[in-house]
Amino acid sequence: MAAFKATQDRTPQGPGPGAARDSFPCQGPVVGPGEMGESEEEDNDNDNDEEPAEIHLCVLWNSGNLGIAYYDTGDSTIHFMPDAPDQESLKLLQRASGEHRGPKRPEIMYLPSVDFGLEISKQRLLSGNYAFIPESMTATEKILFLSSIIPFDCLLMVRALGGLLKFLGRRRIGVELEDYNVSVPILGFKKFVLTHLVSIDQDTYSVLQIFKSESHPSVYKVASGLKEGLSLFGILNRCRCKWGEKLLRLWFTRPTQDLGELNSRLDVIQFFLLPQNLDMAQMLHRLMSNIKNVPLILKRMKLSHTKVSDWQVLYKTVYSALGLRDACRSLPQSIQLFRDIAQEFSDDLHHIASLIGKVVDFEGSLSENRFTVLPNIDPQIDEKKRRLMGLPSFLTEVARKELENLDSRIPSCSVIYIPLIGFLLSISRLPFMTEASDFEIEGLDFMFLSEEKLHYRSARTKELDALLGDLHCEIRDQETLLMHQLQCQVLARAAVLTPVLDLASRLDVLLALASAARDYGYSRPHYSPQLHGVRIQNGRHPLMELCARTFVPNSTECSGDKGRIKVITGPNSSGKSIYLKQVGLITFMALVGSFVPAEEAEIGTVDAIFTRIHSCESVSLGLSTFMIDLNQVAKAVNNATEQSLVLIDEFGKGTNTVDGLALLAAVLRHWLALGPMCPHIFVATNFLSLVQLQLLPQGPLVHYLTMETCEDGNDLVFFYQVCEGVASASHASHTAAQAGLPDKLIARGKEVSDLIRSGKPIQPVKELLKEKQMENCQTLVDKFLKLDLEDPSLDLDIFMSQEVLPAATTIL
Repeated sequence: MAAFKATQDRTPQGPGPGAARDSFPCQGPVVGPGEMGESEEEDNDNDNDEEPAEIHLCVLWNSGNLGIAYYDTGDSTIHFMPDAPDQESLKLLQRASGEHRGPKRPEIMYLPSVDFGLEISKQRLLSGNYAFIPESMTATEKILFLSSIIPFDCLLMVRALGGLLKFLGRRRIGVELEDYNVSVPILGFKKFVLTHLVSIDQDTYSVLQIFKSESHPSVYKVASGLKEGLSLFGILNRCRCKWGEKLLRLWFTRPTQDLGELNSRLDVIQFFLLPQNLDMAQMLHRLMSNIKNVPLILKRMKLSHTKVSDWQVLYKTVYSALGLRDACRSLPQSIQLFRDIAQEFSDDLHHIASLIGKVVDFEGSLSENRFTVLPNIDPQIDEKKRRLMGLPSFLTEVARKELENLDSRIPSCSVIYIPLIGFLLSISRLPFMTEASDFEIEGLDFMFLSEEKLHYRSARTKELDALLGDLHCEIRDQETLLMHQLQCQVLARAAVLTPVLDLASRLDVLLALASAARDYGYSRPHYSPQLHGVRIQNGRHPLMELCARTFVPNSTECSGDKGRIKVITGPNSSGKSIYLKQVGLITFMALVGSFVPAEEAEIGTVDAIFTRIHSCESVSLGLSTFMIDLNQVAKAVNNATEQSLVLIDEFGKGTNTVDGLALLAAVLRHWLALGPMCPHIFVATNFLSLVQLQLLPQGPLVHYLTMETCEDGNDLVFFYQVCEGVASASHASHTAAQAGLPDKLIARGKEVSDLIRSGKPIQPVKELLKEKQMENCQTLVDKFLKLDLEDPSLDLDIFMSQEVLPAATTIL
């Protein structure tokens, strides 16, 4: 955690609802998990008696991801940032201790990990005393209310909030009274994101199928293995190296508004899409498969834990990097990425590759499972290896001479070499050698018995030890020394390997996106900062077009102050949901720097994408389906700005029809009241009464669209084409017939629907009514037959009033 003190006129203000485009509100450093700091600035206005505001910041860092929350004493508000990946542009943990060296350096306080536990953090959030929550709310209502403000699916952020609340309660921030019943004032929770990042929540990633994890089909990975299912990431991920795949996932989790960055990505993709550059793109992509985890290898080198395979991997990685450098030097240097690779991949890479290639014997190392060097590197090693190679024939001659001096009962012997022990005379155990005393042979020193062979030292083997020494160990020691020297040479030039992964993974991602754009027929989007909204000409759903035999493209015009709310009506299965997702996915793809499935696309300033399309139900949430829908809409209402894109599909269907329609109309009228500040909203609905009852005011902000259909006799033909207008009917009976419902049920449904629409009373079906009457008559007859008229306790008046008369009303 970190705290910063600022003057009253420079209090870092967290963004209000929907200020997703605001920059990170603190000018000081951002610090690591459970850290606490404090710095002061002089108040330039001496007449201002108010105390300067303080910022108490909590950052939780875990596996490259960040959860951030801070408390502003100026407005007594807690601001939180949804989970986001850390990156070079942040390096929050390093900045905490590296940027502030003077007296204003923030105090850093480390808190134990138990303060950041997930469950205890949730309890702190739900049990807190907040001024903005009415005291009349029950505990359940309070949970539901907070879940509409705080995204509890962002686990790191929830833990950061819990740690922050723990610290605020411990330090009693903003509380001067000693009464511990008085808690730290918290007047609200507000969300913010980092500069240039587009805010997208987990629900949006799920419903748009940007990511989709599925269980691995292998029985060995059922418990823990996951694979990417049919998703946008799945079809675009053609990266050849793991680092490229990791970077692509990072780009997907951090869509950006930085036009310079986006256009630099698109320039590379467009270059590789040119027909004359296809061979170059394929050659570069093949080289990518050899780019491996260099930092892990360097770490092992520093710890002297280098494996044989590490040398081979490093050698291939460096030589592939040299191939990338040489290729990029032949490409246009006007493209920044090519220029960076040509300059950053220095000759030190060639030096490293040359050293490894000249020293390491890869074939020998793999066969012996240890580091070995090539011939002609060290004369001493070469000489000892020649001796070791000639040992078998030499030892055979020594064994023959030893046999001449042994007992005639010993038929054979051999001289062997055992590392760390030396040369030994080996004799097979004879039948008379039963006791340990039988092993003693004159002139020989008994060493040990192993596998029915007796091992001795003789005068000749001792002479061999003195003459040849322990060749194996000496060779290993000298080769290990050479390996250490080689490691030092590589580590001395390790700095050049750092940009290799960064630039190579970036090139890998852009080659993958270029390959997908070529295969799927994507086009380059254009960015217009002056345009508020999006314009798409003949856009396509990137996933649906792969699954359908034919796909009908649709255009989208959402810009300026006209038609900011698009109300889309049409029959079920006519393509309304696909159209909403298509708009969201094309916008998202443009914001990560990818080509898009459209003839043309012009993307304006978009700071967030909100969705209410599918209900992400879960027993663990403890929320009803309709409450989940309300939470998703509440996120959009509380956070969407005039630059946000909001996609709503069938909101209100989870409750009573009248109540659902009223809620939908109220939400849309809330946004319409904002005028030019209204977000860009696409609403798909089957509530035709929304239009028929004129629940929305007439004006340029509302634009009605429908999905074109045509009735051909009893059949309904879908054209899947968006056009202006309003649907005349939902055609639910046609959809029911396609689903396989019986014709009798469909006919009855149409009959009841027509009666409701005309305001006439609904009469039960005559056949069903007659059957029900017969059943009631039979029941009444059975009751009469069971009567015992001779029973003195029988009261016929009670029987008639309680049994016969009520049944008669259902029969007559």
